[in-house]
Amino acid sequence: MLFPLMLAILVPSSLPDKKMDGLSRIKESGHIIVITRNNAHCWYTYRGDSMGFEYDLAKAFADYLEVDLEVKTTPWVNMIDALNKGEGGFIAASLTVTPTREEQVDFSNEYLSVQQRVVLHEDNYTIKDVGDLNGKTIHIRRGTSYEQRLQELKEEGFDITVKSYDDTPTEELITRVANKEIEITIADSNIALLNRRYYPEIKIGIPIEESQSIAWAVKKGEKALLGAINEFFETIKANGTFRRIYDVYYRNVEIFDRFDVKKFHQRIDTRLPRYEAIIKKAARKYGFDWRLIAAIMYQESHFDPEARSHRGVQGLMQLTGLTAKEMGVTDRLDPHQSIMGGVKYLKKLYQRYDEVQDLDRMLIALASYNVGPRHVSDAQRIARKKGLAPYKWSSLEKTLPLLCYEKYIKISKFGYCRGTEPVRYVNRILLYYDILKRQTISFRKLPAYLSCLDGLEGGNAQIARR
Repeated sequence: MLFPLMLAILVPSSLPDKKMDGLSRIKESGHIIVITRNNAHCWYTYRGDSMGFEYDLAKAFADYLEVDLEVKTTPWVNMIDALNKGEGGFIAASLTVTPTREEQVDFSNEYLSVQQRVVLHEDNYTIKDVGDLNGKTIHIRRGTSYEQRLQELKEEGFDITVKSYDDTPTEELITRVANKEIEITIADSNIALLNRRYYPEIKIGIPIEESQSIAWAVKKGEKALLGAINEFFETIKANGTFRRIYDVYYRNVEIFDRFDVKKFHQRIDTRLPRYEAIIKKAARKYGFDWRLIAAIMYQESHFDPEARSHRGVQGLMQLTGLTAKEMGVTDRLDPHQSIMGGVKYLKKLYQRYDEVQDLDRMLIALASYNVGPRHVSDAQRIARKKGLAPYKWSSLEKTLPLLCYEKYIKISKFGYCRGTEPVRYVNRILLYYDILKRQTISFRKLPAYLSCLDGLEGGNAQIARR
């Protein structure tokens, strides 16, 4: 009888402690599962690499806990059920905090504030206030806060027809508005602003709700995990990590020139394909993303090989005579020479800032391409005097524009510079680059929910370890 007794004693000790809280279980297991969505602003993969605003935040949280991250995607309406069944540790899917959801899960502190906005085609001038929604059909995904809000409006007496779709991404409905397949959809302001870049035919209309909080969700009663999430957001907002992640996806979304963005989309189709092979060749040779090179080229010349500036720069990459000579370019108007020479020069500038990390290095190199490294060094000098980090682009955004003021010209080594120009230059390139990332390699236009990048992977009930 001794063996059964020993078995009874030994077996329970090898099983997980059911009383252990969620955070402790996560740390003991060494991994955490995030429940999210496979779309442009939550999570997607490109050439095997995971990306997306929510994914990057979730990965930073996993690193904060010193555990591995797993990604699980489910249909939108099943996310909370999946969480409560223990299929994941938390939901990170741009989930709006609503009273109904607060009855089912516990929410973290807000990390974004959004507002539900009407999305229309630019030709539609019929919706000027909420009353104009009477008699209209509004298309939304089932199970969203949009559906809840529209139901409230109907209960208040508005004559609104709501057409709900099972698990159809908001981005797809925005695409349908842009193509005039449907008249109206609703989107959170951050999603609407971002998609306006990709579909300049849309316009963001009236709000239908007050500002709402976006937060992560955990199972009811998971106080330790919720506390860790709140501490994490407090930490990354203080140390700048949140802003850096936010800027990758939403930088300057408020800045929008419909004419310019429309023209860019047109020229992606009509001009860019002529130079696709050369751009990719140069990008491979010097180690850059070809789409970044294309974005620079558009900012420089609008893909016009004959482009000339009053400052004496020429060609697709707008090289000066001196830079062209240094890079071995004999004919600046020759597309192949211009692209290869321009990318070679960008690589030289990039290598110059080897003490700078990650995205900051690229942005400072771009500013140097525009205005020259000497003026950038002056801006860095001013940053030091002001107690700002000289190797952060966020610092140089503040100090470059100062180079046109007499007070700062006097302490500059290289004199006057119209410093607002490189700041605008970098921001424009980031806008064009973001748009290009939503195109496929062959420049075919896809629905928004598929057009994040070619090689998009993921689907319902998928788990991916990253």
